[in-house]
Amino acid sequence: MLTPVSEGTQKSKILISAYACRPGMGSDPGVGWNTVREMAKYYEVWVLTRIDNRQSIEAEISKHPISELEFVYFDLPGSNWWKIGLAGVHIHYYLWQVWAYFLGRKLHAEIGFDIVHHVTYVSYTSPSFLSFLPIPFIWGPIGGGESAPNTFWQDFNLNGKIYEKARDFIRWFKGGDPFVKMTAKKSVLAWGMTEDTLRQLQKIGAPKVEILSPIGLSAEEITRLAQHGIPDASPVRFISIGRLLHWKGFHLGLKAFAQAALTDSEYWIVGDGSERKRLQALAEQLGIAKQVKLCGKLPREEIFQLLGQCHVLVHPSLHESGGFVCMEAMAAARPVICLDLGGPAVQVTKDTGFKIAAHTPEQAIGDLAEAMTCLAKDSNLRINMGKAAQKRAEEVFAWDMKGKFMAQHYEEILTSQKPLISESGIDSGKVASEIITSESAVQSLNGEMITGVQEK
Repeated sequence: MLTPVSEGTQKSKILISAYACRPGMGSDPGVGWNTVREMAKYYEVWVLTRIDNRQSIEAEISKHPISELEFVYFDLPGSNWWKIGLAGVHIHYYLWQVWAYFLGRKLHAEIGFDIVHHVTYVSYTSPSFLSFLPIPFIWGPIGGGESAPNTFWQDFNLNGKIYEKARDFIRWFKGGDPFVKMTAKKSVLAWGMTEDTLRQLQKIGAPKVEILSPIGLSAEEITRLAQHGIPDASPVRFISIGRLLHWKGFHLGLKAFAQAALTDSEYWIVGDGSERKRLQALAEQLGIAKQVKLCGKLPREEIFQLLGQCHVLVHPSLHESGGFVCMEAMAAARPVICLDLGGPAVQVTKDTGFKIAAHTPEQAIGDLAEAMTCLAKDSNLRINMGKAAQKRAEEVFAWDMKGKFMAQHYEEILTSQKPLISESGIDSGKVASEIITSESAVQSLNGEMITGVQEK
């Protein structure tokens, strides 16, 4: 069993790219922060991240110092003025990765890293130019390969259909970037969040691909969630949590709840978004409005309190790489009903909930209703599934366990690494730097971009 390296022992040096990296957050920022924190238990870690993450990171480190962890903060000149909207963020992210390569190459010349690992953002359609460094490159966990099954588009409104079409086009367009394929081919290991992304990574040439969910919980979060006891059996409450968007599938949850006809049950939906009015109207139309409670957007602590008053999480998302709320519910000993799609399908097992096949809306709604009925009427099944879910959260998805898992893969790579020179004998990193831009221009910007390095 791999254990944290003791003080004074020579440690391998790791460079991590974490564009998103903030303590106490979910999604990409939480993945970035927790990954670097865990890896610092085993290695000397340098982290490339954005300047606007600095305040949150340094506030956390001032309270809980972490040795062997050094942050290099940098950003593009004037980006506060032009990084506007979703398009601006994507452009900024791409260019930030370019500068990260040159900065990483400079740091590598000074420090001599053993591995470089791209952690965030987590999309397979965006390249990581750090893959061109002459050291083993790990990519991920990354997602983005998930799509809503075409048969479910019939329930989307016009905006929803436009969104899905645009999303497919953007993935197709960005997937044609030669640097994306080069990133995949240069990786010694690419972690895909789901089966869908794994297939995409294989398609673009990643030589070694494995599935690894990015979802994890800290020991503190697991302890806090475990404190929520199971409420009284009546009424049995189902809860869905997330943004009210078409692809979250909450309309499927409402239709299934109505079909189940559970008169002594309630369905709470927490979140806000463009689908709120539609969901309200649907509840009225289905005759379940008195049993349905739309709670709106709430702070995380209040969401946990509501989760503690409910028995089962319903998460019928149609395409989602992660599904962080599923893991939170499992840590709170609540069984999960989800579709057998994306990230939730990686987390949930037959012992911890129900994974519903997604062939057609009618079939999925019927099977969701059957699962709701089963859990509503069998309190022992709810309790047993909840206990199994909590155990799985602690043993598989706790961040310290995920950290050990990643470190074990690092060790396998470190013991088998080879010089990363192409068969033609050409240093691909040098070629990439000439394609992107001249190094002299980038070096002239480095002084403006690097605003602080945490001292060890």
